[in-house]
Amino acid sequence: MNLKVTEEAAKWYKNELELNNDTPLRFYVRYGGVGGLQPGLSLAIKQVDPAEPVAEDKVEGVYFYIEEDDEWYFDGHSLTVEYDENWQEPEFKYD
Repeated sequence: MNLKVTEEAAKWYKNELELNNDTPLRFYVRYGGVGGLQPGLSLAIKQVDPAEPVAEDKVEGVYFYIEEDDEWYFDGHSLTVEYDENWQEPEFKYD
């Protein structure tokens, strides 16, 4: 699996969360939410140092990653995080 975060999406996270350069930001699976790849689950974020990342991307000085224990959720898909101009927030796309 691969993780790609666009520059526009990274800027949004950096501004909204007031992140510094080299801040780690993990995408992880949570129960609930809408629009997820698996029914009843969705992705969330948290600032925590990586342990066993399986996918990563560094954009705008922010280190985005997904841990090995969340890889099952993607079921062989890769994740692209883009910025949605209409909603003015990040959008997850699974390839």
